[in-house]
Amino acid sequence: MSTDRTRPAGRRDQGGPGSVPPQRSRRQQPHRPQRPHQWFAERLLAVLSGQRPVHWMLGHTIGEAYDQLAELAPSTPLGSTRGSRPVLRHCRGAQPATGVVEAFASIAAGDRVRAMAFRLEQGPDRRWRCAAVELGGERLTAGAPGPR
Repeated sequence: MSTDRTRPAGRRDQGGPGSVPPQRSRRQQPHRPQRPHQWFAERLLAVLSGQRPVHWMLGHTIGEAYDQLAELAPSTPLGSTRGSRPVLRHCRGAQPATGVVEAFASIAAGDRVRAMAFRLEQGPDRRWRCAAVELGGERLTAGAPGPR
């Protein structure tokens, strides 16, 4: 017979009367890191909707992409409509060549859905950078207003 009076004979755990049993969590899925195009889609949405400043993308763009974003950001082409904050619905990417990803995303704000396409290029340092952005089929170029 056990000399420990706080737990039944044969019980080996350290819990006693009044102790809280450990929580049984749902089966945990291994954490899968975001793909580069998903990460960039969220960042581009934040800048083009006015949630983040354009300099947030500094160092994550190459070529004219940063200038395009700097020109467009003040007009917030993906801004909220009727109080609905825009959200990323879908994002898919394709790799037509090594070190290149061409991606598209659909963005919903209220009852409106917009399309965004962008191109990522991987530099010699293995970091991905945005090289081009398009909204709704029109290329975003510096000096030209975006679609509204």
